[in-house]
Formats: sequence, C-alpha cells, structure tokens
Amino acid sequence: MSYTLECQTLTKHYPQSLALNQINLQLGKGKIVGLLGPNGSGKTTLIKLANGLLTPTQGQVLINGQPPGIETKKVVAYLPERTYLPDWMTAGKAMAYFQDFYENFNMEKAEDMLVRLGIAKQDRIKTMSKGTREKIQLILVMSREADLYLLDEPIGGVDPAARDYILDTIITNYREDATVLISTHLIHDIEHVLDEVVFLNQGRIALHESVKQIQTERETTVDALFREVFRC
Repeated sequence: MSYTLECQTLTKHYPQSLALNQINLQLGKGKIVGLLGPNGSGKTTLIKLANGLLTPTQGQVLINGQPPGIETKKVVAYLPERTYLPDWMTAGKAMAYFQDFYENFNMEKAEDMLVRLGIAKQDRIKTMSKGTREKIQLILVMSREADLYLLDEPIGGVDPAARDYILDTIITNYREDATVLISTHLIHDIEHVLDEVVFLNQGRIALHESVKQIQTERETTVDALFREVFRC
C-alpha cells in the first residue's frame, strides 16, 4: 500500500528540547486526519518537517514515497498557524500570486470560495480582521489540487459562527484521493469531519485510530477520549 505521508523513526531535536521522538506513522489517501495533542507535543514540528521547512535529526518523512523537496512542494499545500500575507496585497493579488507560483492552483475554485466567504477581490489585507486574513489563506491553500494538505490550526482565529463554514470549505474543496492533516485544539468543533485521529504526547504517538473505531468500540467521542488521555 502506498501512503501519502509516511514517517520512519522521525526524530527532531531542538537545542533545549526533543520535539519528536522516533515517530512511525502512515497516512493513506482520501483521509481527513486530526493531529491532536497539548501545547508542545510536536504537532507543528511534524507539519513543518512534512512541508520541508525543517530537517529531521534522525529518521525521515516521505511524501508519496519521496523526501521533502522540489517535487513534493508541488503536491503539498500548507496552511501555517500564523498569517503571512503582506499588508499591501489585496485578496485578488494574493490569488494571482498563487496562480503564478503553483501550477495546480484552481482560480475558478478560489473565486467561488471568495464569494461564498463574503470577501471582495479588492479588499486589502491591511484592512482585514485576523479571522478574514485566515480565511484568505485557507482559500489559497484549498484552491490547490494537492495530494497533501497540511493545516495548522485552520479554525483557531475565526469566531464560532464561522467555524462550520470553514470546515465545510475544507471538506468540499480537497481532492477525494488527497490526504488532509489538521492540527487543532478545537476537537469538539472538528470531530465530525475527521476520519482518523493521531494523538501526540511529548513527541511520541499516544494513539492512532479511526474516529469510527473510537465511537463504536470505545463508545466515546474523540473529545472525551482526548480529555481522558491528557488529563492533568
């Protein structure tokens, strides 16, 4: 079986900490996977390693069987936790930039999402709220016809009323054979869209199960199980 994302004894040391400790993980195609864990558990480090922004201390991460590089960047769409678009850009210019940069960017899809989220092409990044900026970044990422979507806290900065709309945007705009990895603390809000969950704790995988398995065999919710596993 081929995997979209595979980690083999993946380890990452920082000067003062061990962020990931010999992670072994395989994520198949066509899955929406929740990457869950407390602060400092290694979620963002794992996402950055998969995106090629960091290099492993030991082991490797593979995208479609290849280490991160020029070829994998063509098929990986990454949404960072923090906004990065320059203030001088408008929504339309940001979309044009992505269209120039990525061959798999679908402008028609981006324009449709922009309309549905109530944002005008001429709106400037500088005048947008934090939540609207995050919506723009989500539009840019989900308009790519990628194999792997890496979403770091995609609903963290939006108000509760917009979260379902954002999640609907995610699940209706990714390719059916692609993999979506979502890091979040808002488990209750996102549980209904997930196929699998990965619990990270102190740089190690504490659990990797399907949501259906948790709900039927364990007879609980992902949110309740998370609270039990990570109880202080």
